[in-house]
Amino acid sequence: MDSPTTTLSSPMPGRPTIADGTPVRLARAWLWLGVMALIGSGLLAVLLVLSRTPGVQDIFPLKDLFRAALVVHVDLSVAVWFMAFAAVIWSAIGCAGLAGLGWTGFGLAALATALMSVSPFFPAADPVLNNYIPVLRQPLFFAALWMFAAGLSLTVLRALLTTWPARGLAEPLRLGALLGAVAGGLALLAFFWSWSMVPWIEETNYYEVLFWGGGHTLQFQHALLMVVAWLWIAAQLGRPSPASPRAVSVLFLVAAVPLLAVPAIYLLVPAGSLPHMELFAKLMLWGHPYMGPLILLGALSLWSLRGVPADPAKSAYVASFTLFALGGVLGYLIHGVNVVIPAHYHGSTVGVTLAFMGLAYVLLPELGFAPAAGRMAVWQPYVYGFGQLVHVLGLAWSGGYGVQRKVAGADQLLTTLPQKIGMGMMGLGGLIAVIGGLLFVVVCLRAMTRRAPR
Repeated sequence: MDSPTTTLSSPMPGRPTIADGTPVRLARAWLWLGVMALIGSGLLAVLLVLSRTPGVQDIFPLKDLFRAALVVHVDLSVAVWFMAFAAVIWSAIGCAGLAGLGWTGFGLAALATALMSVSPFFPAADPVLNNYIPVLRQPLFFAALWMFAAGLSLTVLRALLTTWPARGLAEPLRLGALLGAVAGGLALLAFFWSWSMVPWIEETNYYEVLFWGGGHTLQFQHALLMVVAWLWIAAQLGRPSPASPRAVSVLFLVAAVPLLAVPAIYLLVPAGSLPHMELFAKLMLWGHPYMGPLILLGALSLWSLRGVPADPAKSAYVASFTLFALGGVLGYLIHGVNVVIPAHYHGSTVGVTLAFMGLAYVLLPELGFAPAAGRMAVWQPYVYGFGQLVHVLGLAWSGGYGVQRKVAGADQLLTTLPQKIGMGMMGLGGLIAVIGGLLFVVVCLRAMTRRAPR
């Protein structure tokens, strides 16, 4: 396939160029969808934080609303936002072909997101708080979920066909985006495979098993695309990777090697069985160290930015790396079922979110929007990152004192001072993070409602 040509900016070493036409228009559309998902998720996050904050939880009895809000909050902030921004990367970095496939996928995903957002307000919205993609046992929600899966399937298929590096290992970020699409495709296949093979059991366990394999596989997509975002940001700021393009491409290939285990697990072990779930847990434990060299490269690229003037994308890179590293460390400290688990995944997923926020700031003028400018844009990642840091540390502290996950209000059984201090930190950090998230939305909306200067 032909390599894309630049449109709104001149080429810079190490940074992909964006082809005019379909890539720009699709990337703009997906960015709008991602920002809209974050708006909905942020509003629900306020309720979630209040429902678990000591003192506030006694004034506002939000326990019944907590679970339903948690389901939609997680799905909008993780499933929709992450996949929408993945589609931004695939659209921007890919070729211009198969436009119909791309727009059909986007249309289905956008309609599904709207239906998912309103489904809690319809009758029988009974929440199931399983991992990865929690669900509401409600027909409209399930219709939205299937529609979203169909839209993503078309989007990933197009990405697999349009992001091939025309110059092979000389285009590491396109290769990284392609490998992210491979991970996304395997995750979708895992979801469909589990749905077709797993027998119906008690509902919470059924949905846990249903999304287990695909959910674990998606983590590789997010991690690969996070590093793509880091290196793209560094190149945009005039600090391309210190390693050669071919060396970076090899590191991406090494990081993707564990994906070979995904089809093997499904072929060799019955989906939904205990060995099946244990193997995917071990895949996370043994597979993510293959990301180590790429993470080290990300650290070196971050270090090279120390002399670069203040910039929103630089701020996001700093905060992203800090939170992702903290989440990775906490992952090895999990013992039992307590709030150390959400501390781990909040650190890791927020690291990915901040990387995507930083790349969004880079792409705004590339996609024809006004640039993210001003002190609010520079400080937004630090506000969001600091809030999430306090939130994660509060959860990790509380987990050490036995506070259980997925409970709210009096059900948390906060009986000791250390437990209350930890969850108080969680609440304060969560509120600061909500403010930081809303600032990102404000910065983006300001830029996206104006055109880039000519």
